[in-house]
Amino acid sequence: MPKFTKEDIVRQAQDNNVRFIRLQFTDLLGTIKNVEIPVDQLSKALDNKMMFDGSSIEGFVRIEESDMYLYPDLDTWVVFPWTPEKGKVARLICDIYQPGKPGEEPKPFEGDPRGILKRVLKEAQELGFTDFNIGPEPEFFLFKNDEKGEPTLELNDRGGYFDLAPTDLGENCRRDIVLELEDMGFEIEASHHEVAPGQHEIDFKYADAVSTCDNIQTFKLVVKTIARKHGLHATFMPKPLFGVNGSGMHLNMSLFTQEGNAFYDKNTESQLSKTAMQFLGGILKHAEGFTAITNPIVNSYKRLVPGYEAPVYIAWSMRNRSPLVRIPSSRGVSTRIEVRSPDPSANPYLAMAVMLASGLDGIKKKINPPEATDRNIYIMSKEERLDEGIKDLPSTLKEAIDSLLKDEVLVKALGEHALEHFVEAKEIEWDMFRTQVHPWEREQFMQNY
Repeated sequence: MPKFTKEDIVRQAQDNNVRFIRLQFTDLLGTIKNVEIPVDQLSKALDNKMMFDGSSIEGFVRIEESDMYLYPDLDTWVVFPWTPEKGKVARLICDIYQPGKPGEEPKPFEGDPRGILKRVLKEAQELGFTDFNIGPEPEFFLFKNDEKGEPTLELNDRGGYFDLAPTDLGENCRRDIVLELEDMGFEIEASHHEVAPGQHEIDFKYADAVSTCDNIQTFKLVVKTIARKHGLHATFMPKPLFGVNGSGMHLNMSLFTQEGNAFYDKNTESQLSKTAMQFLGGILKHAEGFTAITNPIVNSYKRLVPGYEAPVYIAWSMRNRSPLVRIPSSRGVSTRIEVRSPDPSANPYLAMAVMLASGLDGIKKKINPPEATDRNIYIMSKEERLDEGIKDLPSTLKEAIDSLLKDEVLVKALGEHALEHFVEAKEIEWDMFRTQVHPWEREQFMQNY
């Protein structure tokens, strides 16, 4: 059952004194975009008649085919609680459509990240799965702003994992973020200081894949908005500081059928089903390929290094946290697979799409994973890892892009349009990084050479 009808939304807009509505969507690189309309245009938007210029959006279309439609998802309606009482702002998340040929209805835009995820979900449904549920664990840093409101590298606290005030000076900001999220309908499961100074994590309840991605994008917006009210800058950059842990976004995934959690089987020793093991096999097989999507910026690979708890090696375990994939101990309806490599700079829609496509490929091809690795992989030698068949994740964005292009399953899942524009943008990013002269180089070499 849908949560809202058009009539519900119009009535709520009137009751809450909404003056403007943001029609939100996400570009190919994961950036939230919006077309803001006055409330008197709401009915037009709800009838899917609002258009925008797609040629101005990263990875969308050329100028000669730029007209695009915004199709609001009515269930994403929310009134932002922090906006002024005299004129509140509401939000609807939209799917992107392109005009059809004369006399034809508009059709879904093949480069819309939300639409790409829906395409892969349809494939899961055709295999008999009713839901793909995801519980995300996004981390972020809080830095102080200067007198001009620009971010500095000065941290707001010196706290550590699960610390409390006065060490954790970000506690008040984090609490306000949680309160705003709860006002918007989020069910918060945990909120705490993370390992590094200035680093925080807020976990919210799992949901179906599309809703989870919508929630991640909303979460980022709320965190940045409330942090700014506290004179702070929130960043989801994976590794803003050298020498401390980076920010990840672990993803807990499970597939459901009409009978329940497809990953649970009470009759096996591990209580993991054949479906779970094959899904895991697909994740491990395609991990090199999906890393360019789940870790999409040059800075992502400063986090994926040994010594800072981020996974570097393609392996799995039910016991230790050094491999790429961990199987949490919960069983029954909570049986799930936790992939630990993604970071919060990822476009969540694309990240979920490629990981689901990887797992489904494992199920379709009956790919069984290798034996679990229950040793601490970080202290294993390279020879020991090779003997156990443990491969490395890509160590640079360039390696990750090359791996993605070789992975036929993921190439198909993304589609030609999205793949071409994503790779083009990332190759430019890599080339800019590769040719830039960085401060470290000057510190090391200016006097010696």
